[in-house]
Amino acid sequence: MNNRELGSYGENLAKNYLIDKGYEILSTNVKFSRFCELDIVAKFDNTISFIEVKTRKTLKLGSPLEAVTETKYNNIKKGAFLFLQQSNIKYDRFQIDVIGIVLEPEIKIEHLENI
Repeated sequence: MNNRELGSYGENLAKNYLIDKGYEILSTNVKFSRFCELDIVAKFDNTISFIEVKTRKTLKLGSPLEAVTETKYNNIKKGAFLFLQQSNIKYDRFQIDVIGIVLEPEIKIEHLENI
């Protein structure tokens, strides 16, 4: 499995996880530039969540959550503001979440909300 396939697989796991938790998936893979892509945009109650998904096969290279750097966070934040400006979605608040997924030895999903 190459990196693109790994990322797509992880995003599908994350979408199913969120749906099971009661989230409504609004959009996926929203690109604003080469550096700014929103993996998942979802709604829960009246909160819009912009969710970055990081997937690793194992923990050998560290936790997938550690891959969200300050630069990456700032790019997600820019994308969130652009998305909100361009959409007609009603919401009370918004937040940025990260979902880290490790596939081996068993699938483990960790969801950090409102980072």
